[in-house]
Amino acid sequence: MSDPVSYSSSTPRHGLPLLFSGQSQKEVTVNEALAVVDFLLSGSVEGVRSDPALSPSAGQAWIVSSPATGAFTGHEGKIAGWTDSGWRFLQPVEGMKIFDRAAHALRHYSDGWTLAAAPTLPVGGATIDVEARSCIVALISALETSGIISST
Repeated sequence: MSDPVSYSSSTPRHGLPLLFSGQSQKEVTVNEALAVVDFLLSGSVEGVRSDPALSPSAGQAWIVSSPATGAFTGHEGKIAGWTDSGWRFLQPVEGMKIFDRAAHALRHYSDGWTLAAAPTLPVGGATIDVEARSCIVALISALETSGIISST
């Protein structure tokens, strides 16, 4: 005899709730999943903070830093998104990238959030190549402008 078909109650990567046959009030499950998807698809956060914003607007999100306080307690490292129904906490997955508006740069999740910082500019030396240093400064500036590295 074959095993019965078993369905998971949530998606494997982001834990989005799934519908099941005969479920009542399917709209609750679908609306919850859509709220989470909306934060994930936006691909941006306002910045990093350890405490909830006082007057967040629906759709705004932050990365929760440590030590978290208030409604953020116990959610360090997660993305906290504000909806009309309150806070939603999203567990990031390995390799996730998100744009940090405050740092004006991409953050990468790999066992924690990292922000690529700008390299230090070359100084000193016996022979100084002004043109090469000028190119390095321009390259770093372009990487900062495009949000690939952060100047902070």
